[in-house]
Amino acid sequence: MIGWIDSKHVFSCFHIQAERTDCKNHLIPLLNTLIYAMMQTVYIPDDLYKRVYDFCKRLLTLPQPYCTVGLSYAGQMKAERLAPGLLYQKMIIAEQNLKNEHYPQQERVFVFADPAVFSESLSTVLKADIEAQGMFRNPLSLMRCVVQHSLQAALGEDCHGPSLNDALQEMDQDVESYLNEVLATVDQSTGSNRGDRGQTRQKLQELYLQILSNTKKGLLSSGSLCDVPLPNPEMSFHLWWEEEEIWRELAKFIRSGSFSESLMGSEDFYMSYLPTDLNSDMPRYSVMSTDSGIERDIQGTEASDMEFPGGKTLKPEITSGRLSRRGGIKLKPSVTESMALMQDVLEETGTAGSSGTLQRRAGNSSTTLPKEERDYTAKIVVMGDDRAVGRLARAYYWLRKREARRRFLTTKVNLQMYYIPVARQSSTASPVKENVPSTSNNFCALGSYLGMVDPWYDCNICSLGQMIPDLAKTSGTGKPQESDLFSADVISYYVRMGQQPVYFNIFYIKIYFSNKSKEPVEEVFVTDLEVDFPEFRMAQAAYKDTVKQKKMPAELCGALISFSYLKVSLSNREVEKGFSLRTTGAQISAIPQNKTEDLNCLTVTFSDTKPKNITETKIRTCNFKLKTPDKSTFTVRLDKDFRRKFMNVESIEVAPCRDPGYYIQKSLKSKFMAGGDSDTGLSKYMSKGFTLPINTFAGIID
Repeated sequence: MIGWIDSKHVFSCFHIQAERTDCKNHLIPLLNTLIYAMMQTVYIPDDLYKRVYDFCKRLLTLPQPYCTVGLSYAGQMKAERLAPGLLYQKMIIAEQNLKNEHYPQQERVFVFADPAVFSESLSTVLKADIEAQGMFRNPLSLMRCVVQHSLQAALGEDCHGPSLNDALQEMDQDVESYLNEVLATVDQSTGSNRGDRGQTRQKLQELYLQILSNTKKGLLSSGSLCDVPLPNPEMSFHLWWEEEEIWRELAKFIRSGSFSESLMGSEDFYMSYLPTDLNSDMPRYSVMSTDSGIERDIQGTEASDMEFPGGKTLKPEITSGRLSRRGGIKLKPSVTESMALMQDVLEETGTAGSSGTLQRRAGNSSTTLPKEERDYTAKIVVMGDDRAVGRLARAYYWLRKREARRRFLTTKVNLQMYYIPVARQSSTASPVKENVPSTSNNFCALGSYLGMVDPWYDCNICSLGQMIPDLAKTSGTGKPQESDLFSADVISYYVRMGQQPVYFNIFYIKIYFSNKSKEPVEEVFVTDLEVDFPEFRMAQAAYKDTVKQKKMPAELCGALISFSYLKVSLSNREVEKGFSLRTTGAQISAIPQNKTEDLNCLTVTFSDTKPKNITETKIRTCNFKLKTPDKSTFTVRLDKDFRRKFMNVESIEVAPCRDPGYYIQKSLKSKFMAGGDSDTGLSKYMSKGFTLPINTFAGIID
């Protein structure tokens, strides 16, 4: 996205802009641009490193998110001063999966697009754009880039870039040995092996002279430096037909690494087992089957499938009536595995504990606990509207529950999640025509919120999401060129520089049906919950068309519902309330529409109600129950997704989703301590709630 840039000029512009503006909103975008330029610059004088480092330290005196971003970049600049070119070196090795003897870290970017938004033609164009650079990728060429950049960054004007480039181009497999020597030398100057900086420079100087002499290149003590490109990371594009596809791709990612097939073989069966139960409490370790085993006895889903070109369909992701083969033995997690999962929760929540504050959490944790090192980093980029985010939250919750039983993926993979809001074009017919309330017209509510709290996210990512639907029209018929990969460049910039997560509460819902023989369904949602009484809505429309009467009969004003809830407030005091009213539906939103209402709770709004019927037009709560005393039924839709629509519902219960790691701690405590639900031990420092972290550039800027 950004080619070679003179970092001195960038810092000068950055310094001038920071002094001229009274608004701190520009600091983080400018700092991101500066750091990204420094990563790609082949040589930066030490005094410029020091100036940037000192500026990042001054950000520590500012509130969140400036101090968090400043601390992160200050650490990077300190390491870069000790070993110039270290950021570029580690980035290329991890992103391109270059085999070496010193850095086992590997990264991969997985882009998942929701088929409900992306057409077949658009998916083809986007896949070609994102994966095109793989056609130009050459491991030996990447090794040459690392050696060239590392030597130039360390030696500066004492290195003649063109001669070094010509010498490296003449090498074949020998360049791998030089790569390992460069990595070994740089490794000695960092961390616990920190050595004298002058000695490190001398070793790299000797290696530089050796490369020139072995290729019989003339020795030039100084000269111009060569630009070294920063290729995009290795990325793969997937149409997200099934939620389980994310975790299958993660398993393939691990399998393609240094693990042998014999080690992975015993785990393959476990990877293929993805649980279909979605309980709010810890999962059972024994399962009794109640079905007949006959295929025709399986209850059919009540929402129609959506057909796509090529014979594929988007099926409702309702798993209550789906048969699945389960493993014969269910083992409880060991104490070691339980403690490891709880450490993950502590790392993510820091010292915030379970205070229950309504303030939305953003930014990396300030905890001093050492993080568990993992060799694999999977950066999951989801593209679509709120439906895609809901599917991601659902799949993420399933993973955590599986890991609560037996840790497999989280011991090896560090997960980072990103989101690019892409709305289905209004000119395109919706796959399922539904009566959607006017309050849910914004199908990218979560993306709009992120753009509101992070201007740099709005400028780069929301803008990209608006351009993506037009790619199928503007793309040429020829093969994509390496220099024309706009979407891939923006995604690369996002996954590299977007390191400040914003956390969204995941809510648990239990759905009871009018048919008592049908088991209740337990689900989760993250953005939106819709309750609709279609019969009353249609009856009202018919009455208005046929009867010219102002006052509508009470029986047509809507279904009678009973609503009980815990009212939340900034003082964290919960007040239990309840009332009854007639309504044709309700909209429950977890995403605020403006900064002044940015509270980590649900906002409930009823349709077609008179102000005198309820004391508050908007109800803020995290726990509520809704039922129909007169046995009327309604429909429920989660995250605006037609695939997650439930019909003939009689009542629902909603509460914040609990983190499986928290329940592990509670279960361990119950073995040794009796009485009460009070939090003791580690549970005092763990967040009870389960959140979905979406990475942005700055977090939340107030």
